[in-house]
Amino acid sequence: MATTKFFLDTRRTKPGSSSVLKVVITNCNTRSYVSLDAKLLPEQWDADHSRVINHPDEQRLNLYISRVQHHVNRIILFLTEDGRVQGMTANEIRDEIERRLNPDKVEKKEQRKQSRDLFITRFLAFAESKKPSTRGLYMCTYRRMRDFIGEQRLNRLRFEDITKEWLTDFDNFMAKTAKSKNSRNIHLRNIRSVFNEAIDDGVTTFYPFRRFKIRPVATPKRNLKVDELRTLMNFPTEEYAEQYRDMFILIFMLLGINIVDLCRLKEIEDGRVNYYRAKTGRLYSVKVEPEALEIINRYRGKDWLLNILDRYEDHRNYTHRMNNSLKKIGPVKRVGRGGKKVHQPLFPKISTYWARHTWATIAASLDIPKETIAQALGHSSNTVTDIYIEFDQRKVDVANRKVLDWVIYGKR
Repeated sequence: MATTKFFLDTRRTKPGSSSVLKVVITNCNTRSYVSLDAKLLPEQWDADHSRVINHPDEQRLNLYISRVQHHVNRIILFLTEDGRVQGMTANEIRDEIERRLNPDKVEKKEQRKQSRDLFITRFLAFAESKKPSTRGLYMCTYRRMRDFIGEQRLNRLRFEDITKEWLTDFDNFMAKTAKSKNSRNIHLRNIRSVFNEAIDDGVTTFYPFRRFKIRPVATPKRNLKVDELRTLMNFPTEEYAEQYRDMFILIFMLLGINIVDLCRLKEIEDGRVNYYRAKTGRLYSVKVEPEALEIINRYRGKDWLLNILDRYEDHRNYTHRMNNSLKKIGPVKRVGRGGKKVHQPLFPKISTYWARHTWATIAASLDIPKETIAQALGHSSNTVTDIYIEFDQRKVDVANRKVLDWVIYGKR
């Protein structure tokens, strides 16, 4: 039999502060609470007689408590006569009581819950949990969806509204201004990630990506051939561009390290640079070969291993300048009376990321195992096996030495 009693909940109340009066419901060895619209000091509650005392509004509050007790007893009696109460938990009885006592309050609570479970609410919360750079990509996706269906419709969008047809129409909408399928896929993958989290949290079981497949399009390889890399290394570039070319070569020699991680290197320990990759948070350790050390010594910094952040506000500014300068490396002519420079770029599409692709491509051409290349680039699968079997870092060190010997000295 379900039982009820009043309880002044002082468990989390500071001394001298009022506490909320609650109804305690007990049934099937479970207990739950219904909060009432009454706050009292301990000396204003007579627990033995379930009455308010010494309170300026004592009469009204006691009438309110009596009315609540009457309604609660009626609801439990109804559930008992209906044969339902025996199989109900205290929480289920509480929900039934709250629905009947405070229908408006329950409705607002349900509306808030539904709002929290709307797609866009969870999308924005998911974006907020990411690092700034990743968050920016999610907010770009948000703006694309807003442009697609309008802000009002987006704010009401449920997971079940995002069907295969919706995704197809969204992709077609984006295609009007973004011809690259791979760039559009970024937004579709962002949406899919939010779906995956919502399914894990039990918010929805709907999943349109079983039928809607995100297929990448092959892109041209972004790497230099061995002869091209040698040409770049030995080309008599303009003085201002020499440091950018050297940093490109250093990135190559350090297994394609990302420019942000290169800028943030602090020191060399036992002949290695150790760092947590900004993109993934994973720990990397790269042996510094003598050729790489020679470049590092040429550009030593004060607060950092390299002087990049001593001279530039952040890595983005430097990366932008570096990519522009790399694209100009090549023969230079002066034309006209003012002697305007006209560049004939050797590699007009080159960027810092090419160093990473170039290392991997050359390593593959030297028959270095794919597993070693993947480990060098941080592409291991992170399986349970990877956790228990530590990859032999010496294999990566040997591979890098083999790549450098071939590129620099022609030794295979």
